[in-house]
Amino acid sequence: MWPRPAREALSRVYLPFTDRTVGGYFTCLASFMGQHRPGTSQSQSCHNPRKGLHVNFKRFGRPAVIAIAAGLALSSCAANEGAAPAADASASTLTGTLNGAGSSAMDAAQQAWIAAFQTANTGVTINYEPSGSGGGREAFIAGGTDFAGSDSYLGTDELAGEFASCVPGTKAVDLPVYISPIAVIFNVEGVDELNMDADTLAKIFSGAITTWDDAAIVALNPDATLPAETINAVHRSDDSGTTKNFTDYLGQAAASGLWDEKASDTFPFGGEGAKGTSGVVDAVTNGTNMIGYADASQAGTLSTAKLMVGDEFVAYTPEAAAEVVVGSPLVADRAADDLALDLNRKTTNPAEYPLVLVSYAIVCNEYADAAQGELVKAYVEFISSAEGQAVAEENAGVAPMTSELIDNVAAVLATVK
Repeated sequence: MWPRPAREALSRVYLPFTDRTVGGYFTCLASFMGQHRPGTSQSQSCHNPRKGLHVNFKRFGRPAVIAIAAGLALSSCAANEGAAPAADASASTLTGTLNGAGSSAMDAAQQAWIAAFQTANTGVTINYEPSGSGGGREAFIAGGTDFAGSDSYLGTDELAGEFASCVPGTKAVDLPVYISPIAVIFNVEGVDELNMDADTLAKIFSGAITTWDDAAIVALNPDATLPAETINAVHRSDDSGTTKNFTDYLGQAAASGLWDEKASDTFPFGGEGAKGTSGVVDAVTNGTNMIGYADASQAGTLSTAKLMVGDEFVAYTPEAAAEVVVGSPLVADRAADDLALDLNRKTTNPAEYPLVLVSYAIVCNEYADAAQGELVKAYVEFISSAEGQAVAEENAGVAPMTSELIDNVAAVLATVK
């Protein structure tokens, strides 16, 4: 849904991905989809060339940003080991280094996108540090990275400030590039299936419910043998867009008074915290009588709860997550080229899964370094294209964006410089 007339114009503009000057994607993408060019091995047609990291440390103004830069350098060094020269990327003339940071939830997709893009553009090196959405936005605002990946869009206070990588007086925009359900993961002795609703989750994560045999949980799971043991609920300890989406769901879907805290990157209550998506998954996997929340693509072999939607308990699927996004309007009172989405958490349609996150590529309207802006533009054009979405679906198990959303992102990117 694109309710604003000013934005409806965007949906009528479509720049075909294959018309862009950034060539050579399809060789690599075919390899990701299990195909390769005649006469080449799969390893020849799609690999992950890295050229080394060239970071201008004069750009880094805060200790936190410097820490992210150090992580980018380490990841680049690790990726260089065993890299092979490109088979054929003569169609691409792009050169340079891009640094990004942010969402750990979308890290698997980012690594797949980077591998595909660098194979097609051997003169480009891209580094992505999964520092968390809050850290990624902070680094981008300070000029420490060229783009941010974030599971929550820029706040009004952030938009009111300056962006060091952008031309003074211009702003950054939020462009959806990744859609994934958030799974409620659990590891409870003797329990393989679990039903939850927003009210009960709100009570568990606020500390109002403390044992697995609580009457509210038993009522939702009459056939389960629930232990009379303490619930160990794990949340993200770092500033996290996944947390913001999880708390937004609880705030909207739970009954009044059960979760009054404002949606935030910072988890509002105490309890056990773990850093990053992988930290939460590890804590739930290795603990006893655990529950947590994580991007579903990284839940691994953990059991996941079904959520009450309307009158039914619904398991997460990428398709059900995508349906919620289709039915969600843009956030009100933002610039016409900002595509932040106001997700509908209150749906009663069992075809939709309301505990979903949309990750954004946060980029400048206009970059102070025009050449760097062209690199960012080319990379985000790829990851938000149908081809890039197929790479993410294949390698990270996420839901591809709809053609309408792809077209709207393409229309905004056409104006980025």
